[in-house]
Amino acid sequence: MTESREITVKFWGVRGSIAVPGPSTVKYGGNTTCLEIRCGKELLVIDAGTGVRALGLELAREKPERINLFLTHTHFDHICGIPFFQPAYLADSPVHFWAGHLPKGTHLKDVLCQMMMAPLFPVPLHVFSTCHYHDFDCGEPISLGGGVKLTTCPLNHPDGACGYRIEFAGKSVCVITDTEHKRGELDRAVIDFVAGADLMIYDATYTDGEYPNHVDWGHSTWQEALRVGDAAGVGTVVLFHHDPAHDDAFMDDVAQKADAARPGTIVARE
Repeated sequence: MTESREITVKFWGVRGSIAVPGPSTVKYGGNTTCLEIRCGKELLVIDAGTGVRALGLELAREKPERINLFLTHTHFDHICGIPFFQPAYLADSPVHFWAGHLPKGTHLKDVLCQMMMAPLFPVPLHVFSTCHYHDFDCGEPISLGGGVKLTTCPLNHPDGACGYRIEFAGKSVCVITDTEHKRGELDRAVIDFVAGADLMIYDATYTDGEYPNHVDWGHSTWQEALRVGDAAGVGTVVLFHHDPAHDDAFMDDVAQKADAARPGTIVARE
């Protein structure tokens, strides 16, 4: 069998801040952030919000050789699915957790231990099976093998966040969440990082009209996503990290306006 040379992206959670299941979010989904990215036989998971639970059930059946789970940061909406990620409890598929946003002297394993500790959670981290924890400095490349090139970029977010650029077989995908732009000013570091990418998944939590009431909250707008995409020569822009207050009708309106402004723009949905 010929090994696939494609990159595929699947969304298991597209919300920010808090999960919002219910009839008003059925179309786009109510789970918090989780992406599955396949580069040939290499499996990358980006973030472990509530959406990672369903992905974990699929992976427990598949039993991949290894799972690399990269966190953009450790705010709760991006890690709250980890205690429910079934592969972490199984020996079949080693899980490698990665984080590059933490300050010196702070370690990812310790952060996750604190989350899975009484009185917050009844099952401690040490019950996990074959798991490994990797701290790195955001901005440095990461060697994964399998022909995958992974580079990282610091993002403007409270407590820090890390963007990822994944390149494989001549294609590139960038994940840029959670990040905040300066009003009226493009983020040149982000533009340089995503330049020429085939696909850019970008934090589009707010609209330009909503943003002034959320300055310094650490998020951007769907209109800014298009401006960054244009300035960086990105192929397809994917709007991501939807505000929990934005129901399906709201997101349909965003999708229509975004496609009119930049044809081919996608609004992420599970």
